[in-house]
Amino acid sequence: MQLVEKYPYQQIRQETLPTGVRHYVTPTGAKVPSVTTILSATADKTFLKEWRKRVGEKEAATILKRSVNYGTAMHNNLENYIRDGTEPTGNIFVRAMTKKIIKEGVEPNISEVWGLESPLYADGLYAGTADLLGLWDDKPATMDFKNSRKMKRREWLGDYSLQLVAYSLAHNEMFGTNIRTGVIMMASHDGQYNHFVFEGDEFDELAEQWGNRVTEYYQKFA
Repeated sequence: MQLVEKYPYQQIRQETLPTGVRHYVTPTGAKVPSVTTILSATADKTFLKEWRKRVGEKEAATILKRSVNYGTAMHNNLENYIRDGTEPTGNIFVRAMTKKIIKEGVEPNISEVWGLESPLYADGLYAGTADLLGLWDDKPATMDFKNSRKMKRREWLGDYSLQLVAYSLAHNEMFGTNIRTGVIMMASHDGQYNHFVFEGDEFDELAEQWGNRVTEYYQKFA
């Protein structure tokens, strides 16, 4: 696996509006919402509300906080490993999930890394930060690391897949690339691993869905 400085990724400034919504300021001065802001504002949250009712608000908050903390630690481990081979740290769950993703996702499939935590934007529309950009099975790809209490089914990954497509389209606009592959590498707290690849006709369908979500967001909040 090689780290290649192929594209000139540059930091873009973030700011939080009085409403609490996070926006990015692009190099042209445009203030645009993050990809996650758009997805959250246009999501069907029925399932989440039902889950909160079922487990209780206190337990739901505990579970979500744990997942966020595990995710942050796992991301840091993976970035450090990819950059310089640093061994994973953290609690037993974080270390195990990191090692699973390295052994079954990163090492066998990724030959070239262009960027980690790379800022991307579609000027005037949205912006965000991609976990990993490079070659997956020798194909240009936008990749993401996820953790979960239990391994998720492919059909439950709707907004995760749209996030990848959004970053891919922004990268294509910024650098003239043709990324049409998105990959989610997921490790669960109970020791499972799986990766999910979105490409071809499925990628095109997701791109259309993402366009509809962007339109819906601006119709509601512009």
